[in-house]
Amino acid sequence: MRKRYEELETDDGTVVRYRRHDNGGGLVAQTASVDPSAYVAETAWVDPGALVGGGVRVGAHVWVESGAMVGPHSRLGTHVHVGREAVVGAGARLGSRVTVGAGAHVADGVTVESDEHVPDETVVARDRRTSARAA
Repeated sequence: MRKRYEELETDDGTVVRYRRHDNGGGLVAQTASVDPSAYVAETAWVDPGALVGGGVRVGAHVWVESGAMVGPHSRLGTHVHVGREAVVGAGARLGSRVTVGAGAHVADGVTVESDEHVPDETVVARDRRTSARAA
């Protein structure tokens, strides 16, 4: 039987407690808000202050950092990293190994293809593909 929670110490010595999400078993910080209908894969982490909306699917090995917001019905592939204070809009799709930088914003319904990097503070307002980068 796996543990229901984990505790980690940050670089500044603060201890953060993560609990297992009922739908998928991923680790969710006590001060994060993850809708019960969201799926959080067992190897995913949602940091303190992050918000994950209803119907979201968070894939394996995903890290949602502090203060990030993931809108309802979004899909995060495997090995995705959503940076601090970043926003992933409702219905957005992030392929595997996507990195969304700190403070970046992926608009509602936008698809970011696998292996793409969205730089810090960037706004992605249309689909982002390897062959045609969005503004």
